[in-house]
This record gives sequence, C-alpha cells and structure tokens, in this order.
Amino acid sequence: MNAPQDRPETRLERQGTWLFHRRSLVGVVLLPALVLAIWRPGWPADALAHRTLDALTLTGFCIALSGLLLRALTVSMVPADTSRRSTRQQSADKLNTRGMYSVVRHPLYVANAWTMTGFALATGSLWFMLLFQFAHALYIRRILACEDRFLSQTHGEAWRAWADRTPAFLPNPLRWRPNELRPSMRTVMRREYNSVFIVGLAFFVLQLSRGLLIDKLSALDWAHHNTFWITAFAIAAAIQVTLRTLKRRTRLLHVPGR
Repeated sequence: MNAPQDRPETRLERQGTWLFHRRSLVGVVLLPALVLAIWRPGWPADALAHRTLDALTLTGFCIALSGLLLRALTVSMVPADTSRRSTRQQSADKLNTRGMYSVVRHPLYVANAWTMTGFALATGSLWFMLLFQFAHALYIRRILACEDRFLSQTHGEAWRAWADRTPAFLPNPLRWRPNELRPSMRTVMRREYNSVFIVGLAFFVLQLSRGLLIDKLSALDWAHHNTFWITAFAIAAAIQVTLRTLKRRTRLLHVPGR
C-alpha cells in the first residue's frame, strides 16, 4: 500500500483543504437555520414550559463549558510549534502524541464539537439539532482527512505509528500517556480567551432573542429574569478584554517553550 505522501490527494482531502481555509466562515452557512430555530424551534421547545426550557438551555450551557474545559486541558500541555491557529496554512513543526493527543488525534475538534452541540441543544429545537449534527458530520470528516494528510506528509512514520494506535475523533481514555510538560494556566489564558467570550456571547444572544423577540418582554423585564446570563456574559467579556490586553501589551502570559 502506498504511503499517504506518495498517493494523489483524494476528493475528501481536497474538500477538506478547501474547508480548512474557510473555517471561520463555515458557521455562517447555518446562521439562517439558527435564526429560524430561535424563531420557530418546533418540538420540544414548543411543548415545554418556560422553566423547563430554561433548564434545557442551562444544560446546553454546561455541555458547552465542558467543551471549553477540554480545550483548556489540551492547550495547557501543548509545547510550542505543534500547531498554530490559522486558516491560511497548516502548521505543525512537532508531532504532539501525549496528553489529550494520546487518547484522540484531534482533541480540539472534539472539544469544539462538544461546545457547539451544547449550544444546539440549548435552542430546544430537535430539527436544528439533527441538521447541525448532519452538517457537522460532513464537515468534520473532510477536515480530519485534510489534517491527517498534512501530518502524514510532514511527519511520515512517526505519524503513522501514532495514528495506528490513536483514534481520530472518538477518544479512548485507556490510551492515555502523560504529557512531559506540566499544565500551564498562563498558556490557557493566552490562547483561549476568545473561545470563552464566544460561548458567553452566543448564549447571551440566544436568551436575549427569546426574551425580546419571541416573548415580547421589555428590556427591564428581560434583565430582571436573566441576571445569570447577563452576569455570565459580563464575566466572559471582562476575561476577553483583560487577557487580550495582557497578551498584547505585556509578557505576563508568556511561557517559554509554549
């Protein structure tokens, strides 16, 4: 069998490369469906009392937070030059195979899927949840094919040995191998403040849209009944502004080798 770097790129991999360069715009495709899901969620939201729907939203929020925690755990132990956030060019000067990368090859994509699933659940719309899962399955299969091809071309036999023992997307905790680096909270704070802000903003806008546009509440009535979401968003915004400022204007969040 030919090595990955010796064979031509498959259609799945070409599509994944195209999507990779447009990752920041992929969510826009589902935006009209999301707006409709908030306006006309259907079952089960239409059949739930407000208190039950609020509980469902809070459950989705907790699931989204667990995705952020998985991102934090992954990022806290990655060394420098393993990967960079970019839609222009893939980059991985070193192959990371320990920590979360020992139980699944793409832990950050798993974390993102978990976070987005939590938000989809919070809409209370079964049809939107199914649509999201279908679209995500199409997307993630292509992105992972693209990522794996790049890593196989870059790291050759080391990648193949790792890929043979490590699942691509469904974590296997029994494969855990401790990382050589200790977790670094400063690395998490430097790299993940935008993720925290996006989650806080998404749930805040979801609740605000329901209250003002669907339930026709006044701004004061909505604020009175949604202090939790206002506080959560305020905290997320404060974290984003504070850590972004520290990252750009100081070296407090810099960790050598991370």
